[in-house]
Amino acid sequence: MRELKAFWVFIRPYRWQLVLVGFSMIMVTGMNMAGPWMVRSLVQTVTEPSPGGDLFRRITVLALIIIGVYIARAVFQFCTNYVSHYAAWNILREIRQYLYDHLQKLSLRYFQDKQTGELMSRVVNDTRNFEQLIAHAIPTLVVNILMLCGIAAILFTLNFRLALYTLIPMPLLAWLVLKFSKISRPLFKAAQAEIAEVNSILQDNFTGIVEIKAFTREEEASARTKELITAHTKAILRALKFSNALRPTIEFVSSVGTVIVIFFGGRLALRGQLPIEDLVAFLLYLNLFYEPITALGSINEGLQQALASAERVREILEEDPEIVDEPDALELTEVKGEVEFREVGFGYREATPVLKGISFRVAPGETLAIVGPTGVGKTTISRLIPRFYDPDCGAILLDGHDLRSLKVASVRKHISIVSQDVFLFNGTVYENILFGRPDATWEEVIAAAKAANAHEFIMKLEKGYDTPVGERGVKLSGGQKQRISIARAVLKDAPILVLDEATSAVDTQTEVLIQEALQRLKQNKTTIVIAHRLSTIQDADQIIVLHEGEIVERGTHDQLLGLNGLYAKLYRAQSGKGVE
Repeated sequence: MRELKAFWVFIRPYRWQLVLVGFSMIMVTGMNMAGPWMVRSLVQTVTEPSPGGDLFRRITVLALIIIGVYIARAVFQFCTNYVSHYAAWNILREIRQYLYDHLQKLSLRYFQDKQTGELMSRVVNDTRNFEQLIAHAIPTLVVNILMLCGIAAILFTLNFRLALYTLIPMPLLAWLVLKFSKISRPLFKAAQAEIAEVNSILQDNFTGIVEIKAFTREEEASARTKELITAHTKAILRALKFSNALRPTIEFVSSVGTVIVIFFGGRLALRGQLPIEDLVAFLLYLNLFYEPITALGSINEGLQQALASAERVREILEEDPEIVDEPDALELTEVKGEVEFREVGFGYREATPVLKGISFRVAPGETLAIVGPTGVGKTTISRLIPRFYDPDCGAILLDGHDLRSLKVASVRKHISIVSQDVFLFNGTVYENILFGRPDATWEEVIAAAKAANAHEFIMKLEKGYDTPVGERGVKLSGGQKQRISIARAVLKDAPILVLDEATSAVDTQTEVLIQEALQRLKQNKTTIVIAHRLSTIQDADQIIVLHEGEIVERGTHDQLLGLNGLYAKLYRAQSGKGVE
């Protein structure tokens, strides 16, 4: 119930459809229970002395009634099945959309140790089991509970004493269902976790297929995949072993009830204490009486899988976003572009600080370059500016406002980011540039591409701007992807620009084109440049040098060379002049 309660908000909009399903199930249950009663009436009719014409008329009426019952049952069964599926798939749609939106709200810290394939498995595979729960398991459960109650009432009406005998196996049956369910649900949850691992390795291998082939690691990749697929197979079979043992066990225990009725009911009939038609009806209803409990064995597998999946989905829904708007957060409509760090400290893990007491100020329209060896926190600073993370201590200010006092969307709306690791969506060139500003016109997209020195190569593509770029832009070179990324930033035209090693992965000729595009992009913008090639930042208004998470030098290019410190050492190493 805890799992179902967590998803009530999604079920509630479709409660009337589910009420209709409930009514239809009640009617189906009634029709199913009417059959044995009709058989009882038939036996009673043919065994009682009655005029021939009247006997045939009664049999005809019984046949017509049974036809009507079967027609009504078919109609209500259709209503039960279709409406339950209609509600289930719409509820599933709502859950998946909400789950995606919730994941999208979580901070980047949440995704650091999560595999894409595992998250996809929770959004797609785990939620898929909800449809089984709502459209199959719950309706079956409700119908069978109704049948159990209804048939119990009929059995006690036919013969109270004999009905009491049929209850002898019930405590054992109830214990079996509870015991098997308690054992099997954790096993199904483990199986769901294993299929998530399979999805993760497949996603990794397909994404890294070039590396697998380049390093001839096909056998190792295949072996690892086989290992995870085998682990899932073993996990699901372990769960199914317990789940499938339930049904034959229940059927065996249920058969004891039939033996009891045959033994005691036969004796009552021989003594004349139980009419023959009541004995026949009792045996027919007895099969229906134990059928709901036997059916629990059939639906137990789907039910336990669905509840195990619900637990895994609930785990995500219980994750709270770290980056949220304060109740009185301000909406920034105009930004001048002043960025200031005040004694900022930050670490991705609690005991491992990445930045220690970082302070700097960039005036509107100025360019700040951040340099230093690998792993000193340069990219971390670029991620703190658009508030992908909040600092552990200190404050980051935009136009004098603490970022935490501003609405997140209004901050990010005024920041453009061009990074080394360019991500392009699996669409056309035009769609990827338009991502920077969806309401831009065709002419504005082309103008942005020209400003990014991308228009010329785009026009040489097979379909120009309508050319598909492939997953992650696989059909384009690194320099081409980078220029499309710059065109996207040009189109956004935000007052603050963050360049995270935007030219470190391209050849010299392409770098010249990108640098020309970046110079146009930087005009009248506050620019923070994370630089690897120091030759590209010599005109920066100020340069800060990071070492082990701290600022060790700051100044202009010439000033830093004059200090003959870490910056001068890095510059001379790159320029080939050696270290003096």
